[in-house]
Amino acid sequence: MKRRDFLMLGAAATAAGAIGAPAFAQAKLVLKATDVHPLGYPTVEAVERMGKKLDAATNGRISIQMFPAMQLGGEKEMIEQAQVGALQLARISVGPMGPLVGEFNVFNLPFVFRDAAHMEKVIDGPIGDELLKKLSDHPTAGLIGLCYMNAGSRHVYNSKKPIAKLEDLKGLKIRMMGNPLFVETMNSLGGNGVAMGFDQLINAMQTGVVDGAENNEPSYDSGQHYRYAKYFSKTGHLMIPELLVFSKVSWEKLSKDDQALIGKLAKEAQQEQRKLWYERENESIKRMKDAGVEINEVADRKPFQDAVKPVWDKYGGAHKTLIERIQAVK
Repeated sequence: MKRRDFLMLGAAATAAGAIGAPAFAQAKLVLKATDVHPLGYPTVEAVERMGKKLDAATNGRISIQMFPAMQLGGEKEMIEQAQVGALQLARISVGPMGPLVGEFNVFNLPFVFRDAAHMEKVIDGPIGDELLKKLSDHPTAGLIGLCYMNAGSRHVYNSKKPIAKLEDLKGLKIRMMGNPLFVETMNSLGGNGVAMGFDQLINAMQTGVVDGAENNEPSYDSGQHYRYAKYFSKTGHLMIPELLVFSKVSWEKLSKDDQALIGKLAKEAQQEQRKLWYERENESIKRMKDAGVEINEVADRKPFQDAVKPVWDKYGGAHKTLIERIQAVK
């Protein structure tokens, strides 16, 4: 039996016993939550804090049990399990949502946000709310979009050399998230984009299947990727928000009051995670330097921005109005 099938079978069996009863809204309820990151990571910590608030607000009737560090598989498996109600809460990147809800691919476009403050204003405002609703209303996605979480800027790291100019990426095999947009982004920059789950990355770097990957500082640090790829170059090519989603199958079994409470606490978790994020980002940069990571700034990003124009033309063309609205946010 494949690992994914085993995870799905076991999780589904657990879910059937835990939440299959008709009295789902009234019975004592333990919501299963999962994340690819370890305990203490900002997204994990924010959801755990949300669980404590939920427990207190319901006098112990509803609580959250966290399964961090890929215990329930990578993001693909997490999404699949949430869709069938085998788990309730999953923290996933907007990246894999693009193929489901096309508008999310706008957030996935390289260099779409000017900086972190711009990104936060977009996801905190009407545009962010509209896209969450599109996910929740999607007829086949099977997910409720609760809130966004910060994930910083993504930068390239590899085992071969620093990336100071566009030409330095040529020929490097770089792991990308499983969305064709990301693979094509790396290919347009001159590298070889390789679609791969986060849970497969360390083995791929150890065996030379890839030369490196691209991610934010906390993910690079918490995964100890500096053991395999010590050159960390601040390309800043992507700034992808993350999502906290809820299983629609499970959501529809909740009372309206419980849905409203979970929605309110999720929005609070969004703001708490943001504070935790910036603290962790600074801590990670220090640990990276202490570990001997070679960090370099990319002085001129314009050639990188020019190189990804074909990606914008292909994936942004259908969403011209939305892109204009994002660019107009000050």
